[in-house]
Amino acid sequence: MTQAISVEQPGKRTKIVHDRPPMLAIGIMIWLGSEFMFFSGLFAAFFTIRAHAVVWPPVGTKLDTLQAGIFTLILVSSSGTMWMAVHHEEYRERAKARVWIALTLVLGALFLANQIYEWTHQTTRPGTNAYGSLFFIMTGLHGIHVFIGLVAMVFLLGRLKGQADDPGELSVVQGISYYWHFVDIVWIGLYSCLFLLK
Repeated sequence: MTQAISVEQPGKRTKIVHDRPPMLAIGIMIWLGSEFMFFSGLFAAFFTIRAHAVVWPPVGTKLDTLQAGIFTLILVSSSGTMWMAVHHEEYRERAKARVWIALTLVLGALFLANQIYEWTHQTTRPGTNAYGSLFFIMTGLHGIHVFIGLVAMVFLLGRLKGQADDPGELSVVQGISYYWHFVDIVWIGLYSCLFLLK
């Protein structure tokens, strides 16, 4: 069974490490592999349809690339805040970890709020053309993944308020961070395809 052990370094803080990869982390990595294949199928559909289009995006499509870019930076920065949460959790600084997780939660919620705004104010609708269908399917599925990540963080914040020295706590924080980094990386690909590829 995987155990969290403390590594003491002279003159430095004590860091918690695993004696072997936790089963939770391995399970999440396998699951993210299947998620990668899922999104790969969406990207394949996008590039197949894009390859047969004379004009892309279709005439009449209005995209706010700057606004989407700003919220892309917000989402990407949330990977940094999540990394900081893991860093503090590894050093048993639970209060600091909670602050960074809460900040990640706020940044993710801001990104999702912008996505909802784009869905409701987009002139191209799902039935307008192929681009509209792809836009709503790809950003919608990604939005669901962001929402799942935010819910996971809410439960994580609750767990971090519980008893200290929970042996599985670090694994859970790391697992959610893997998922969040994956969601961020997928969005970079989606933003590049949907907003920048002309």
